[in-house]
Amino acid sequence: MSNTVWELDFYSRPVLDEDGKKLWEVLICESPNSIERSPDSLFKYAQYCSSQTVNSLWLKEAIIKAIAEAKTAPKKIRFFRRQMNNMIVKACEDAGVTPLPSRRTYALNQWLEERIANVYPQEPGFDLKTANTASVQYPPLNAIPLPDAVKGDRGDKWIFVSLSAADFDDMKEWDIAFEESFALSLLDIKPDTTIPGLIIYSPRATPLAAWMSGLEMGYLQLEANIRPQLRLETGLSDSWILVNLTNQETVKQAEDFESAKQKANGVHFLAVQSDANSEAFAGFWLLKK
Repeated sequence: MSNTVWELDFYSRPVLDEDGKKLWEVLICESPNSIERSPDSLFKYAQYCSSQTVNSLWLKEAIIKAIAEAKTAPKKIRFFRRQMNNMIVKACEDAGVTPLPSRRTYALNQWLEERIANVYPQEPGFDLKTANTASVQYPPLNAIPLPDAVKGDRGDKWIFVSLSAADFDDMKEWDIAFEESFALSLLDIKPDTTIPGLIIYSPRATPLAAWMSGLEMGYLQLEANIRPQLRLETGLSDSWILVNLTNQETVKQAEDFESAKQKANGVHFLAVQSDANSEAFAGFWLLKK
Protein backbone atom coordinates (compact mmCIF):
# COMPACT_ATOMS: atom_id res chain seq x y z
CA MET A 1 0.00 0.00 0.00
CA SER A 2 1.33 3.44 -0.96
CA ASN A 3 0.90 6.85 0.64
CA THR A 4 -1.48 7.79 -2.16
CA VAL A 5 -4.86 9.24 -1.23
CA TRP A 6 -7.93 8.81 -3.42
CA GLU A 7 -11.20 10.73 -3.64
CA LEU A 8 -14.50 8.95 -4.35
CA ASP A 9 -18.06 9.83 -5.27
CA PHE A 10 -20.87 7.30 -5.73
CA TYR A 11 -24.20 8.81 -6.66
CA SER A 12 -26.91 9.04 -9.31
CA ARG A 13 -26.23 11.06 -12.46
CA PRO A 14 -28.57 12.96 -14.81
CA VAL A 15 -28.50 10.04 -17.25
CA LEU A 16 -31.34 7.54 -17.75
CA ASP A 17 -30.93 3.91 -18.81
CA GLU A 18 -33.12 2.09 -21.35
CA ASP A 19 -35.82 1.57 -18.71
CA GLY A 20 -35.92 5.25 -17.79
CA LYS A 21 -34.10 4.69 -14.50
CA LYS A 22 -31.27 6.93 -13.37
CA LEU A 23 -27.78 5.59 -13.84
CA TRP A 24 -25.42 5.73 -10.90
CA GLU A 25 -21.70 6.24 -11.24
CA VAL A 26 -18.57 5.81 -9.17
CA LEU A 27 -15.83 8.35 -9.72
CA ILE A 28 -12.41 7.75 -8.19
CA CYS A 29 -9.44 10.04 -8.58
CA GLU A 30 -6.13 10.64 -6.90
CA SER A 31 -5.67 13.56 -4.50
CA PRO A 32 -2.93 15.95 -5.72
CA ASN A 33 -1.28 16.20 -2.32
CA SER A 34 1.75 18.23 -3.35
CA ILE A 35 2.16 21.66 -4.89
CA GLU A 36 4.25 20.40 -7.83
CA ARG A 37 2.01 17.47 -8.79
CA SER A 38 0.57 17.87 -12.29
CA PRO A 39 -3.21 17.32 -12.39
CA ASP A 40 -2.76 15.54 -15.74
CA SER A 41 -0.80 12.79 -13.99
CA LEU A 42 -3.53 11.95 -11.46
CA PHE A 43 -5.13 8.50 -11.59
CA LYS A 44 -8.83 8.51 -12.55
CA TYR A 45 -11.45 5.76 -12.71
CA ALA A 46 -15.12 5.99 -13.71
CA GLN A 47 -17.80 3.30 -13.97
CA TYR A 48 -21.56 3.50 -14.41
CA CYS A 49 -23.85 1.39 -12.25
CA SER A 50 -27.46 0.32 -12.71
CA SER A 51 -29.81 1.65 -10.03
CA GLN A 52 -30.77 -1.98 -9.37
CA THR A 53 -27.25 -2.91 -8.27
CA VAL A 54 -26.47 0.07 -6.02
CA ASN A 55 -25.00 -1.48 -2.87
CA SER A 56 -21.73 -1.73 -0.95
CA LEU A 57 -20.80 -5.02 -2.65
CA TRP A 58 -20.90 -3.45 -6.13
CA LEU A 59 -18.94 -0.45 -4.87
CA LYS A 60 -16.34 -2.67 -3.19
CA GLU A 61 -15.80 -4.52 -6.48
CA ALA A 62 -15.41 -1.20 -8.31
CA ILE A 63 -12.79 -0.07 -5.79
CA ILE A 64 -10.93 -3.37 -6.26
CA LYS A 65 -11.03 -2.90 -10.05
CA ALA A 66 -9.63 0.62 -9.65
CA ILE A 67 -6.82 -0.68 -7.44
CA ALA A 68 -5.97 -3.30 -10.07
CA GLU A 69 -5.95 -0.66 -12.80
CA ALA A 70 -3.79 1.72 -10.74
CA LYS A 71 -1.49 -1.16 -9.71
CA THR A 72 -1.41 0.22 -6.17
CA ALA A 73 -3.84 0.55 -3.28
CA PRO A 74 -4.42 3.97 -1.72
CA LYS A 75 -3.68 4.67 1.91
CA LYS A 76 -7.16 6.15 2.34
CA ILE A 77 -10.19 7.23 0.31
CA ARG A 78 -11.85 10.60 0.87
CA PHE A 79 -15.55 11.14 0.23
CA PHE A 80 -17.87 14.12 0.71
CA ARG A 81 -21.47 12.81 0.51
CA ARG A 82 -22.88 12.40 4.01
CA GLN A 83 -25.97 10.58 2.75
CA MET A 84 -23.75 7.84 1.27
CA ASN A 85 -21.63 7.46 4.41
CA ASN A 86 -22.66 3.94 5.47
CA MET A 87 -22.38 2.40 2.00
CA ILE A 88 -19.04 4.03 1.16
CA VAL A 89 -17.52 3.23 4.55
CA LYS A 90 -18.50 -0.44 4.31
CA ALA A 91 -17.30 -0.77 0.71
CA CYS A 92 -13.93 0.82 1.50
CA GLU A 93 -13.39 -1.26 4.62
CA ASP A 94 -14.37 -4.47 2.80
CA ALA A 95 -11.86 -3.54 0.09
CA GLY A 96 -9.18 -3.05 2.75
CA VAL A 97 -8.91 0.73 2.44
CA THR A 98 -9.51 3.35 5.14
CA PRO A 99 -12.52 5.61 4.37
CA LEU A 100 -12.22 9.29 5.24
CA PRO A 101 -15.18 11.71 5.33
CA SER A 102 -13.75 14.96 3.98
CA ARG A 103 -14.38 18.35 2.46
CA ARG A 104 -10.91 18.17 0.92
CA THR A 105 -12.06 16.49 -2.31
CA TYR A 106 -10.75 19.28 -4.53
CA ALA A 107 -9.74 17.18 -7.55
CA LEU A 108 -12.97 15.16 -7.42
CA ASN A 109 -15.14 18.27 -7.24
CA GLN A 110 -13.34 19.72 -10.26
CA TRP A 111 -13.71 16.50 -12.22
CA LEU A 112 -17.39 16.21 -11.34
CA GLU A 113 -18.04 19.76 -12.56
CA GLU A 114 -16.29 18.94 -15.83
CA ARG A 115 -18.42 15.81 -16.33
CA ILE A 116 -21.63 17.70 -15.54
CA ALA A 117 -20.70 20.29 -18.18
CA ASN A 118 -19.16 18.11 -20.88
CA VAL A 119 -19.80 14.38 -20.42
CA TYR A 120 -23.32 13.71 -19.17
CA PRO A 121 -25.01 16.02 -21.73
CA GLN A 122 -23.43 13.88 -24.48
CA GLU A 123 -24.89 10.62 -23.14
CA PRO A 124 -27.95 9.23 -25.04
CA GLY A 125 -30.03 9.16 -21.86
CA PHE A 126 -29.14 12.64 -20.61
CA ASP A 127 -32.04 14.03 -18.57
CA LEU A 128 -31.94 17.83 -18.48
CA LYS A 129 -34.71 18.00 -15.87
CA THR A 130 -32.59 16.24 -13.25
CA ALA A 131 -29.26 17.84 -14.12
CA ASN A 132 -28.00 19.79 -11.14
CA THR A 133 -24.81 21.79 -11.51
CA ALA A 134 -24.92 23.16 -7.95
CA SER A 135 -22.25 22.00 -5.54
CA VAL A 136 -23.25 19.96 -2.50
CA GLN A 137 -23.98 22.37 0.33
CA TYR A 138 -24.41 21.58 4.01
CA PRO A 139 -25.95 23.85 6.67
CA PRO A 140 -23.55 25.73 8.98
CA LEU A 141 -22.67 23.90 12.17
CA ASN A 142 -22.11 25.09 15.71
CA ALA A 143 -18.39 25.74 16.12
CA ILE A 144 -16.54 24.75 19.28
CA PRO A 145 -13.33 26.23 20.79
CA LEU A 146 -9.93 24.68 20.13
CA PRO A 147 -8.81 22.23 22.86
CA ASP A 148 -7.05 23.89 25.80
CA ALA A 149 -4.09 21.54 25.37
CA VAL A 150 -3.06 23.18 22.08
CA LYS A 151 -3.56 26.81 23.08
CA GLY A 152 -0.67 28.99 24.17
CA ASP A 153 -0.63 29.82 27.88
CA ARG A 154 -0.46 33.53 27.13
CA GLY A 155 -2.79 33.34 24.20
CA ASP A 156 -2.02 33.06 20.52
CA LYS A 157 -1.56 35.94 18.10
CA TRP A 158 -2.57 35.95 14.47
CA ILE A 159 -2.29 38.00 11.31
CA PHE A 160 -3.86 38.00 7.86
CA VAL A 161 -1.23 37.86 5.09
CA SER A 162 -1.08 37.08 1.38
CA LEU A 163 1.25 35.47 -1.13
CA SER A 164 1.19 35.29 -4.89
CA ALA A 165 0.47 31.92 -6.47
CA ALA A 166 4.01 31.99 -7.91
CA ASP A 167 5.43 32.10 -4.37
CA PHE A 168 4.23 28.52 -3.83
CA ASP A 169 6.56 27.22 -6.54
CA ASP A 170 9.26 26.95 -3.87
CA MET A 171 7.01 25.43 -1.19
CA LYS A 172 8.80 22.07 -1.30
CA GLU A 173 11.92 23.86 -0.08
CA TRP A 174 10.22 25.51 2.92
CA ASP A 175 10.94 24.23 6.43
CA ILE A 176 7.53 22.79 7.42
CA ALA A 177 6.89 20.17 10.10
CA PHE A 178 3.26 19.38 9.22
CA GLU A 179 1.75 20.28 5.86
CA GLU A 180 -0.57 19.44 3.02
CA SER A 181 -0.99 21.21 -0.30
CA PHE A 182 -2.27 20.64 -3.80
CA ALA A 183 -1.37 21.70 -7.32
CA LEU A 184 -2.70 25.19 -8.00
CA SER A 185 -2.78 24.31 -11.69
CA LEU A 186 -5.69 22.00 -10.81
CA LEU A 187 -7.84 25.13 -10.54
CA ASP A 188 -6.13 27.08 -13.31
CA ILE A 189 -4.76 29.61 -10.81
CA LYS A 190 -2.54 32.17 -12.56
CA PRO A 191 0.95 32.88 -11.13
CA ASP A 192 0.07 36.49 -10.23
CA THR A 193 -3.11 35.53 -8.34
CA THR A 194 -3.14 36.78 -4.75
CA ILE A 195 -3.62 33.90 -2.30
CA PRO A 196 -4.83 35.12 1.14
CA GLY A 197 -3.90 33.37 4.35
CA LEU A 198 -3.85 33.40 8.13
CA ILE A 199 -0.75 32.88 10.24
CA ILE A 200 -1.14 31.90 13.89
CA TYR A 201 1.80 32.66 16.18
CA SER A 202 1.72 30.39 19.20
CA PRO A 203 4.13 29.46 22.01
CA ARG A 204 2.70 25.96 21.52
CA ALA A 205 3.08 26.01 17.75
CA THR A 206 4.24 22.40 17.42
CA PRO A 207 1.46 20.82 19.53
CA LEU A 208 -1.11 23.01 17.74
CA ALA A 209 0.19 22.03 14.28
CA ALA A 210 0.44 18.36 15.28
CA TRP A 211 -3.16 18.41 16.47
CA MET A 212 -4.31 20.09 13.26
CA SER A 213 -2.44 17.51 11.19
CA GLY A 214 -4.69 14.85 12.69
CA LEU A 215 -7.77 16.63 11.32
CA GLU A 216 -9.10 16.39 7.80
CA MET A 217 -8.55 20.05 6.97
CA GLY A 218 -11.32 21.74 5.00
CA TYR A 219 -11.23 25.52 4.85
CA LEU A 220 -11.38 28.78 6.79
CA GLN A 221 -14.72 30.57 6.89
CA LEU A 222 -15.85 33.91 8.29
CA GLU A 223 -18.92 33.74 10.52
CA ALA A 224 -20.05 37.35 10.79
CA ASN A 225 -23.33 37.09 12.69
CA ILE A 226 -23.83 37.64 16.43
CA ARG A 227 -20.25 36.82 17.45
CA PRO A 228 -17.90 37.39 14.51
CA GLN A 229 -15.44 34.50 14.22
CA LEU A 230 -13.06 32.90 11.79
CA ARG A 231 -13.80 29.19 11.79
CA LEU A 232 -11.78 26.17 10.75
CA GLU A 233 -13.98 23.60 9.02
CA THR A 234 -12.71 20.01 9.14
CA GLY A 235 -13.96 16.56 8.22
CA LEU A 236 -17.56 16.60 7.01
CA SER A 237 -19.19 18.13 10.05
CA ASP A 238 -16.63 19.60 12.46
CA SER A 239 -16.24 23.33 12.97
CA TRP A 240 -13.72 25.04 15.28
CA ILE A 241 -13.50 28.62 16.53
CA LEU A 242 -10.03 29.57 15.34
CA VAL A 243 -10.16 33.35 15.89
CA ASN A 244 -12.64 35.59 17.70
CA LEU A 245 -12.99 38.91 15.90
CA THR A 246 -13.37 41.36 18.74
CA ASN A 247 -13.63 44.73 16.97
CA GLN A 248 -14.58 46.35 13.67
CA GLU A 249 -10.98 46.48 12.48
CA THR A 250 -10.51 42.71 12.74
CA VAL A 251 -13.94 42.08 11.22
CA LYS A 252 -12.95 44.27 8.25
CA GLN A 253 -9.68 42.33 7.87
CA ALA A 254 -11.63 39.07 7.83
CA GLU A 255 -14.05 40.46 5.26
CA ASP A 256 -11.11 41.48 3.06
CA PHE A 257 -9.71 37.95 3.50
CA GLU A 258 -13.02 36.46 2.34
CA SER A 259 -13.11 38.78 -0.67
CA ALA A 260 -9.56 37.82 -1.68
CA LYS A 261 -10.43 34.15 -1.17
CA GLN A 262 -13.34 34.42 -3.61
CA LYS A 263 -11.15 36.12 -6.21
CA ALA A 264 -8.66 33.24 -5.88
CA ASN A 265 -11.33 30.62 -6.66
CA GLY A 266 -11.62 29.82 -2.95
CA VAL A 267 -7.92 29.08 -2.48
CA HIS A 268 -6.30 30.25 0.78
CA PHE A 269 -3.88 28.96 3.42
CA LEU A 270 -3.41 28.48 7.15
CA ALA A 271 0.04 28.56 8.75
CA VAL A 272 1.33 28.06 12.30
CA GLN A 273 4.62 29.51 13.58
CA SER A 274 6.21 29.96 16.99
CA ASP A 275 6.67 33.71 16.44
CA ALA A 276 6.93 36.35 13.73
CA ASN A 277 10.72 35.98 13.51
CA SER A 278 10.70 32.25 12.80
CA GLU A 279 11.77 31.11 9.35
CA ALA A 280 10.17 27.68 9.85
CA PHE A 281 6.53 26.62 9.90
CA ALA A 282 5.19 24.24 12.50
CA GLY A 283 2.27 23.76 10.12
CA PHE A 284 1.16 24.93 6.68
CA TRP A 285 -1.99 23.92 4.83
CA LEU A 286 -3.15 25.04 1.42
CA LEU A 287 -6.97 25.06 1.48
CA LYS A 288 -9.96 25.66 -0.78
CA LYS A 289 -13.55 26.62 -0.02
